[in-house]
Amino acid sequence: MTFIATMFFSGGLIPTFIVVANVFHGYDQYWALILPGAVSVFNILIIRAFYMNTARDLIDAARIDGAGDWRILVSVVLPTSKAVSAVMALFYGVGYWNSWFNVMLYMPADSQKWPIQYVLYQYVNQGASMPGVAAHEVAGHSKPAPLSLQMAVVVLTLVPVVIVYPFVQKHFAKGALTGAIKG
Repeated sequence: MTFIATMFFSGGLIPTFIVVANVFHGYDQYWALILPGAVSVFNILIIRAFYMNTARDLIDAARIDGAGDWRILVSVVLPTSKAVSAVMALFYGVGYWNSWFNVMLYMPADSQKWPIQYVLYQYVNQGASMPGVAAHEVAGHSKPAPLSLQMAVVVLTLVPVVIVYPFVQKHFAKGALTGAIKG
């Protein structure tokens, strides 16, 4: 119940920033981009439900054969959980690939550390000039990129996800649905 409560009620943006930046000294550090979203309660619930549905007979058979808890985990449970592992990898991969907000919070000054998503966000929404493209200024501010350039950037951000998804798709329905519903 404690985990579920954190899904509905969070500390908010300012306390999270204070904890990451001041308490853990994560300002302008790469790990500040990863750590705040490293554990998702939703993903924990899906994995837990998937593991609860692991065939009890397989575990009992391994115990009869003399396997300990770690051996059962490595030899029985993990090989049967390839689907949910693939789905979790896809969830986290897409989540981190599309992430630019944490960069804006924890690394606003050092453009050498920016990941590609934040750089592309700067080009499209903030009017930053792309190399090789003339920037037009209106009243001291750069004009946002033209629509054709914005759409090209959007396609560029989608390419890695579109390449990876077909390999994970066969596991997606089984991993997401089996872990999400009790049946």
